Amino acid sequence: MSSVNSQQRVLSGMRPTGRLHLGHYHGVLKNWVKLQHEYECFFFVADWHALTTHYGDPTIFEKNIIEMVIDWLAVGVNPGSAALFVQSRIPEHAELHLLLSMIVPLGWLERVPSYKDQQDKLQEKDLATYGFLGYPLLQAADILIYRAGYVPVGADQVAHVELTREVARRFNHIYGREVGFEENALAAIKKMGKKAARLYTTLRTTFQEQGDQHALEKARALLQEQQSISIGDRERLYGYLEGGGKMILAEPQALLTPSSKMPGLDGQKMSKSYNNTISLREPLQDIEKKINTMPTDPARVRLTDPGDPEKCPVWQLHQTYSDQKTKNWVMEGCKSAGIGCLACKKPVVEAIISELEPIQKAAEQYEKDPGIVKSIIAEGCETAREHARETLQEVRQAMGLESW
Repeated sequence: MSSVNSQQRVLSGMRPTGRLHLGHYHGVLKNWVKLQHEYECFFFVADWHALTTHYGDPTIFEKNIIEMVIDWLAVGVNPGSAALFVQSRIPEHAELHLLLSMIVPLGWLERVPSYKDQQDKLQEKDLATYGFLGYPLLQAADILIYRAGYVPVGADQVAHVELTREVARRFNHIYGREVGFEENALAAIKKMGKKAARLYTTLRTTFQEQGDQHALEKARALLQEQQSISIGDRERLYGYLEGGGKMILAEPQALLTPSSKMPGLDGQKMSKSYNNTISLREPLQDIEKKINTMPTDPARVRLTDPGDPEKCPVWQLHQTYSDQKTKNWVMEGCKSAGIGCLACKKPVVEAIISELEPIQKAAEQYEKDPGIVKSIIAEGCETAREHARETLQEVRQAMGLESW
């Protein structure tokens, strides 16, 4: 664990849905581009997760994966700054999922809010499968195998991160209590040197007696800096710090992302299932036509009829794409019937085209040579697997599976 600073590591994934749209861009990808400059990032294609609701359809994978990763690259996700990989190419995810399934109570999975919610929403599919029930645990394995400290999620996914924390805590409690743990931890503190040992002890006491999170963070940083202790001692001291056993699996935090305000062409959430999307690589003339034929305030039958922007889906696009001066112009012009709907749509058309032109240009090189994309994925898989193997080896050792 000493070679991994969980607080600097982020993991996030997307199901392979093929080409992405503006909702994905504003809801996920822009955030990924930002995070890759601040953290060590692992971004993956969640193809096993796709099987939980789309099993029986083998056509959704290869083409969809390549198309989706092209969009990642085109918007600025950089394989030099983040590992881009495919979940099913890293078998360690599956083994950790299996091992964790031996210790996780069934009730933990049944109470995940999205379990019932998805069953209600997807009634046309047979979701009474082990895979569907267990997908939050597979998601936990995805996170824990990389010891990610942060997982960027929307508010509806926080429960999944909390389940992951509980799973890590339970695993560490069951398997982190080696014989003589406290004696070994105290011996490890002495190896730090008098000054560092005194500071660690003070910070540990402050955290355990007062719940001071700042003291916890300082103590973790102190341990990260220590060169005089072994990997095993560092792991013991991470666990001893929080009053538990040896910390084998790191507990992640949810990194809350603002929900995407990107509406679809009909004012609902932008979604392929609603057929209301603007794809990142859609021909620009088609985008202009789509926006110009968008429904507006039904009260504006004639050009001279005043309207209400709050009742118009185009106004929601202005909220994302227009500056305050333009929004004031729209509000005043619509309410006074001073501007028509096509004039109102023009700044949105221009802003979206301006945003997508460089993305589409960047995508062209990958469309012409998908082999580049496959090479990037292969390299990302190699990086991811190297880290996954390290974690799994420690998990297997803790469970006694490497002892003979």
